[in-house]
Amino acid sequence: MAAGLEAVYPRLWRFALSLSGTRAGADDLAQRTCERALDRAEQFDPDTHLDRWMLTMARRIWLNEMRAQTVRRGNGLVPVEDADLVSPDFSADANIYLGEVFNAIGALPESQRETVMLVYVEGYAYKEAAQMLDVPIGTVMSRLAAARKTIAGAFPERSAMP
Repeated sequence: MAAGLEAVYPRLWRFALSLSGTRAGADDLAQRTCERALDRAEQFDPDTHLDRWMLTMARRIWLNEMRAQTVRRGNGLVPVEDADLVSPDFSADANIYLGEVFNAIGALPESQRETVMLVYVEGYAYKEAAQMLDVPIGTVMSRLAAARKTIAGAFPERSAMP
């Protein structure tokens, strides 16, 4: 399992960042998730997907932490420049646009943000995301539709492009 954790860790960290909104929070959440996964390794079914198991676990840890707090902290993501998400493979304009899109995603309500991250960033199918989020597939589709509408509204000049 430890070798599998290394392969899953980048996805886990990105998802943790989308939940926590800070690099330090993402580091802590990803570490706690890995520790819990190692502690509960006997519960993992090798015939299933380790990444889905880990992301579901991370979300549950996050939700439990939020329920324990009286005041919710960390609304939205940190600016993309601080999260080191820009790619040296893209042009400067593409990186600027990427940063704007990630900031728009960060401004979404938490339920939409985590759904967008799972489906559009991590590439999970609607059914897989629904299972990880423990919601019906229709809820995933409606969250994504609402998120697309919100993000498109943030970029009206790009929405009008052919």
